Amino acid sequence: MKRSLLLLAILFIVLSATTLLSFAVGRYPIAVADILRYLFAGEQIDENIPILIEQVRTPRILGAILAGGSLSVAGAVYQGLFRNPMVSPDILGVTSGAGFGATLAILFSAGLAAIQLSAFGMGLLAVFLTLLLSRIMTNVHDKVLTMVLSGMIVGALFGALIALMKYLADSESRLPDIVFWLMGSLSEITMKEIKMVAPIILIALVPLQLVAWRLNVLSFGEGEARTLGVNTKCLRLIVIVCASLLTASVIAVSGLIGWVGLIIPHLSRFIIGPDHRLLLPASFFTGSVFLLWVDNLSRSIASLEIPLGILTSMIGAPLFFIVLKISSKRVW
Repeated sequence: MKRSLLLLAILFIVLSATTLLSFAVGRYPIAVADILRYLFAGEQIDENIPILIEQVRTPRILGAILAGGSLSVAGAVYQGLFRNPMVSPDILGVTSGAGFGATLAILFSAGLAAIQLSAFGMGLLAVFLTLLLSRIMTNVHDKVLTMVLSGMIVGALFGALIALMKYLADSESRLPDIVFWLMGSLSEITMKEIKMVAPIILIALVPLQLVAWRLNVLSFGEGEARTLGVNTKCLRLIVIVCASLLTASVIAVSGLIGWVGLIIPHLSRFIIGPDHRLLLPASFFTGSVFLLWVDNLSRSIASLEIPLGILTSMIGAPLFFIVLKISSKRVW
């Protein structure tokens, strides 16, 4: 336990250092020393520093921390709930639902707030439809399998609706906006969006941490968990609701960002072990660090900003292979 707590502390220090370096990175680089002077002494060597730090980079950095951490925690709890290492936050259709909500709003020329609200609402609606379908199929005894299959159905349905919206969109104006949003970006995020999603994320994270030990018990199987006094139906509902809130709120402000919720829980489990009481905060810290570096690359390596979804896929696929290769001798 002491070793695990030490590793958590190291991850937090790495996150803090990455956050500081992220303020310095960009097409207008700032020396770390100048940032520290401005933050702690109020000294202002460059008149552009306050604008860059407060209005441009702070929202992006906070957005990357919240998005990376939330998607990672959602992936970790879903992998624990379904006892499947290949599960990601979009397993119940929330990603496709949120994507359809955003594309629908963009198609009708809605404002940014309406797009975010539509994405958030449709994401939660998709999860509700998944749960409804799984309850209708009462003749299937494996509830977990039923829920996964229902999520595939709902995800496919909303995926087809997204394709329909892209087909109907004006190729000169609306279609590029839809495509760019679906690839994910933090370029337009502001402190207003951060203040909007941060309470939702906090409300979702706290219950998940409180039931983390029950997820440990659930790893032995539902029958054993019920024998040990765990209300598996209530636990499943809490995890699904909270993970859906995390995923939908992130997608609403950042668009679709893949791979984070699949890779980072594996990496965190390799670092700190399978105990969900430690795995969830470790996943949050690791996911935040990962997405911070991806966002730094997004706004630094080219004259035009590269969407996050492209970079997370390009980096995530080989990283996932490496993690699986290293941990192949371990029991998940």
